[in-house]
Amino acid sequence: MESEITALSETRKRLEIRIPAEQVDVTIARTALRHQRRAKVPGFRPGKVPLGVVRQRFKQDILHDVANDLVPQAVEEALRAQELIPIDTPDVRDVSIDEGQPLTFHALFEVMPSISDIDYDALTLRRPSVTPDDDAKERTLEQLRLRASTLEPVTDRSIETGDILTVDMKRHRISGPQDTSEQQAEDLRKGVFVEIGATANPPGFDAELIGLSIGESKSFEISYPAEHDQADLAGTVIAYEIEVKENHVRKLPDIDDEFARSVGDFDTVDILKEKIEADLKREAEIEKQRGVRKDLMTQLAARVTVEAPEGLVEREISRRLEQIVTQLAQQNVDPRTANIDWNSLRDEQRAPALETVRGTMVLDEVVRRESLTISEEDLEREIKVYAERLEQTPAAVRAKLDRDNGIDALSGGLRREKAIDFLLSHATIVDA
Repeated sequence: MESEITALSETRKRLEIRIPAEQVDVTIARTALRHQRRAKVPGFRPGKVPLGVVRQRFKQDILHDVANDLVPQAVEEALRAQELIPIDTPDVRDVSIDEGQPLTFHALFEVMPSISDIDYDALTLRRPSVTPDDDAKERTLEQLRLRASTLEPVTDRSIETGDILTVDMKRHRISGPQDTSEQQAEDLRKGVFVEIGATANPPGFDAELIGLSIGESKSFEISYPAEHDQADLAGTVIAYEIEVKENHVRKLPDIDDEFARSVGDFDTVDILKEKIEADLKREAEIEKQRGVRKDLMTQLAARVTVEAPEGLVEREISRRLEQIVTQLAQQNVDPRTANIDWNSLRDEQRAPALETVRGTMVLDEVVRRESLTISEEDLEREIKVYAERLEQTPAAVRAKLDRDNGIDALSGGLRREKAIDFLLSHATIVDA
């Protein structure tokens, strides 16, 4: 086998391979015999088809199988000989194969560039100033009151701001971009909850319902702005028909000792407030540490002057977009209908993704240079944390990681955390 590596850039490589005709023909013969055993051809019993007929009738299938046998082996052998580790599976192109001819192809792949000369000593990191504002404790108490609130029925007055309604709703599109019969189909929903004054309500919606009473109905139209969050509603005019079925008002509990006991293991409201204050201080400290880590990664990334592998950058961009999709789903927003320009958002993620990749490259170099390792106990401890988060057994999580080849990724993440701890322990940290 002949192979040649061409450097297209610091990270991108082109591998040319030529497998001798003799090796190709031997593999063709072996593969043809395998096909002969299972070949089905009219006029012949299974397994008794003459080899010449098999090689002629199933030539393309045989050549396809031969290429699948020889190409991966040749790529692996050539990369091992050159001591190259591709970031992703090499992209094999232009495979040429035939009887009596050498098999030729080329493969494109990326490798990590060398940053063995990078300096990560004498780091000075900034710790941001983070303190809970004066109203943070009160806002937390109000959030707890909201969670502990109850809904009381309203029957003696009309609808006001702050009321929580149960309605039957019909709506259909009157006009808007890309009008179709499907878009104009009537949407009927029963038992819909509507909070009058909620920020999620479309402009003008609340005003149409204020003043109505239980059992009353109203028809009206709402014009959605072109920049509305839901892409399927942006720039449309929607006709609504609303029937009010129930009306409730939210009753907030008084902030007293009984309230404190209802939200947790607190005997008095003063103890609850002390706990809230302690939690806010702890969150502020966590935010400070997060700021130090962010400054560390920014400074590490700035020290990388070589090209970052595009495959890693694209992978990081995709990870960030997946996080955004998950966050939208948690907010009950369908990413497919959200008014988001995903192409523009992908472009916006490139710069922070590139910084993350560069910073991670330095962390991996720190792991290599400082010989940082993790123990089996470290790994088991992290698996246990995952298991508790997923409400599964550690054994089940370990089994899934083994099936998905996730142990290496988890181990790599733990080694990078050790690299961060190492750098922080040797850095000078100043208050910003």
